[in-house]
Amino acid sequence: MARPRKPLLSRERIVDTARALVDAEGLAAVSTRRLAAELGVSGPSLYNHFRTKDQILEAVADSVSAQVDLSMFDAADPRDWRTALHDWAVSYRAALTLHPNIVPVLARGPGRRPAGLRLADAVFGAMVAAGWPPAQATSIGALMRYFIMGSALGSFAGGFVDDETAYDPADYPHLGQAHLLAERQDLIDARAFETGLHALLDGLAAQYEHMAGGEDPGRPAGDASTPAEASPGHP
Repeated sequence: MARPRKPLLSRERIVDTARALVDAEGLAAVSTRRLAAELGVSGPSLYNHFRTKDQILEAVADSVSAQVDLSMFDAADPRDWRTALHDWAVSYRAALTLHPNIVPVLARGPGRRPAGLRLADAVFGAMVAAGWPPAQATSIGALMRYFIMGSALGSFAGGFVDDETAYDPADYPHLGQAHLLAERQDLIDARAFETGLHALLDGLAAQYEHMAGGEDPGRPAGDASTPAEASPGHP
């Protein structure tokens, strides 16, 4: 009887296996030897697809970026720029929440990763199309990225222990309910994200209104300086 054939090794199989390993055990768990064992192949066979461990992690990061919905930035989509940013931010956070251990790699920036570059291009292009100056569109993309990734790096609620005795009212008179935060962390963290996101978008909307009135949206009130700014395609 013929022996069953092993599935062919491919970039997709390597990335899927590496992503599962990162999700389960963190970045430190990934090595070519460990991946080869998980895939049931010899270590050198991985080098036909990736030269280094860093290249594998970059591909894993890009596979997560590819999960983010960008449809709201399509020219035919009816959503305005604020709604588009909100919906994109929610989708982005959802992807990072599923794969939090890869966030440090994503935080380095898109580099040469195709999905990451498509994401940056979509946000920047949509903001410019909405009327934002290119330099300010770049700042909006950076601001959103800081906020979304920061929210995915850890849980505020999950950082409090569930031991009531840790919060002596003599020392912490306002933390009498802090021991309940951890068990509600998903709800609390999601609500905090929405609160921050709406505040951020409210601020951008106010800047947009000032811009419509002929004011510079990127300059604080009363600031007469002319900042040197750069943006993609707008040095």
